[in-house]
Amino acid sequence: MKKLERSLSLTSVIAISIGGMLGSGIFVLPGLAAAKTGSSLWLAYLLAAVCILPAALSKSELATAMPSSGGTYVYIERAFGPKLGTISGIGLWLSLLLKSAFALVGFGAYLSVVVNIDPGFTKYIALIFLTLILLLNIFGVKKVGKVQIVIVTFSLITLGLILVFGLPRVSPELLDPFLSNGNFGLISTVAFVYISYAGVTKVAAIAGEIKNPSKNLPRAMLLSLFIMASIYVFVAFVLVGNLPLEELKTDIRPIYTIADLLGGTYLGYIAAGIGIITLISMANSGVLAASRFPFAMAIDELLPPFMGKIHSKYLTPVVTIIMTCVVMALVILFLDVEKIAKLASAFMVTMFILVNLCVIVLRETAAQWYNPPYRSPLYPFIQLFGIISGVILLIFLGLVPFIAVVSIFVIGLLIYSYFGKNVTRTGILRKYGHRPALYLLYKRKNNNEITYRNNQELPDQMLDGKLASDAGVVVPLLGNENSPEMLVEMGAAINKRKILQAVNITEVPNQTFLDAFVEENPITLSLHRRLKGLAESRNISIDFESAVTHEISDTIHELSNQTNCDWLVMGWSGRAHTGILVSNPIGWLLTHINSDFALFKDNGVRYISKVLLALRPGRKDKNFIAVADRICNYYNASLTLLHVVPQDMDKTAVEQMEQNSKKLLLKVDVASEVEIIVSDDTIAAISKASASYDLLIIGTPQKDNWISVLFGTGKDKYAEKSACSVLRLTMKD
Repeated sequence: MKKLERSLSLTSVIAISIGGMLGSGIFVLPGLAAAKTGSSLWLAYLLAAVCILPAALSKSELATAMPSSGGTYVYIERAFGPKLGTISGIGLWLSLLLKSAFALVGFGAYLSVVVNIDPGFTKYIALIFLTLILLLNIFGVKKVGKVQIVIVTFSLITLGLILVFGLPRVSPELLDPFLSNGNFGLISTVAFVYISYAGVTKVAAIAGEIKNPSKNLPRAMLLSLFIMASIYVFVAFVLVGNLPLEELKTDIRPIYTIADLLGGTYLGYIAAGIGIITLISMANSGVLAASRFPFAMAIDELLPPFMGKIHSKYLTPVVTIIMTCVVMALVILFLDVEKIAKLASAFMVTMFILVNLCVIVLRETAAQWYNPPYRSPLYPFIQLFGIISGVILLIFLGLVPFIAVVSIFVIGLLIYSYFGKNVTRTGILRKYGHRPALYLLYKRKNNNEITYRNNQELPDQMLDGKLASDAGVVVPLLGNENSPEMLVEMGAAINKRKILQAVNITEVPNQTFLDAFVEENPITLSLHRRLKGLAESRNISIDFESAVTHEISDTIHELSNQTNCDWLVMGWSGRAHTGILVSNPIGWLLTHINSDFALFKDNGVRYISKVLLALRPGRKDKNFIAVADRICNYYNASLTLLHVVPQDMDKTAVEQMEQNSKKLLLKVDVASEVEIIVSDDTIAAISKASASYDLLIIGTPQKDNWISVLFGTGKDKYAEKSACSVLRLTMKD
């Protein structure tokens, strides 16, 4: 099954990247970090951004070379093989779930401001909301992710207000001492706050969903890193310049504290509310991302097969979601806040060291399939800096995180030795194992000397490049059609070219890897067989493909763009448009696709012998009649051109309308006639007339009232009242 992904713009990717960073790193961490270094807290955030920059550049290069779901796990597995891939998968899983658990602990602290609860019970409140997050992820409530954009916007506004009012009030006395624990304290703080920027590279996991990833992915990472580094640095400066260190170092809700100081009680409550929704949103997205890693490893046969199962109804990896939330619950109950943050940073630093190593290994081995459109600048120095700085930060995090990282390596090796013994894949480094590893860093091999090519590891391109580029009509099949054959046949009737492209699209929640759908299911195979039979019986050319996506609207838009088709033909329930508050992909598509658009409301009519064309005012009659003529020729049907005129319309005007219509029908090849109905109730007149026909062809309404636009609940009354099937046409020209 093809992986048809969304086409995300630069702005969208930046928003996602910022959303991945904005959370516990600024709402919870600053106080604990200030205790380690004093007023140099802002410098620690700045240096952490510098240290994570190599990983951002390296992941940009890797993601453009391998634009598939999975991100860091995929890169490490491809470069070093499944053994280190197993270790990295576990490390990434733990780092994300630890970060999410840290966010929930902070969430409890902010909630205690708004609701009068004992601080000792905040962990249990966090567990209650963790249960809610568990259910949201199991049920695949994907639209919750769209709310995150609003949450991030309000969070940035709140932090912006704190800067506006806090910077002028910075007290020089509170900035002393600058380094309370010397250089050692500063470097250990850099390692401690490193996790704050981990979200900057999260977007690499969706590189296959980004429009023009070779440019937009690195730009998005760098811009979002710059934006968040600026926010972290200046907010940290405001905190240490307005709050005494003794008060700040034990505060895990510093944004509430500074807002309360600068703006009073009400502003403090607002900041606490923003902190609550930001942290709960961050925890939710963290569970979504973390649960993907053991799921992907199970698919790659590195974990038990039952972990790779998808719920038959909700299409989500239930086992790995539950496992992730159970471990998070244990972390919340038995680890203190500082240990959670340290462990999360340690695992993330380790993974980013491996990411930088991946670029060096893949470039120096010069594997033929590795040809990234974007290449990291200053290679290999930027990668070496990332590796060396990462090792230093690991050392300064202390003994416990270091032991935890070593333990993960041991556990990963044990898991691989048991579950991965039948895995035949090998990493790029294994292919060149006869050469010393350091040799790879100093001598570049000639591309012509490399004969290795593993077609199974080549990244999936958008739609696999197998769409019929000369298809005149594209018919997306979403699984809710009364009769897919009838819809495809209607598309064939409209088609002016030889080939019709039918694409069966399955939308899955964001919780599920697109890569999990590698085999066609029985429903898809059945549909393929039926459409093949239709093509043979009707002597038409149908190209059938299947696809899986996270967002139907953008996928259908991409279908229209990639095929350069004349028409997009879809099944329809009769709903007229989208709404601002209620999503409806039909309305969005009407304003975004480049092709003409036909919606077919199938009312169960199987034999079309009489077609009624009812034109609304202001339509281009010739274009509509040409389409109706093609349909009638296909079905060997007759055509009636209907006009409904008001009772007070001048008789001369009515006669002129009839004459003009008859002239238009002179070019029609099938039997045709003009019918004029005098009525002030157009909907009722067309509804009554439709009883004598098999297909009603209409145009798109030109205007909607503001209530319909807001709520998206409007229905096309002509389609709703029709006694026969309805084809609604929207033509760009």
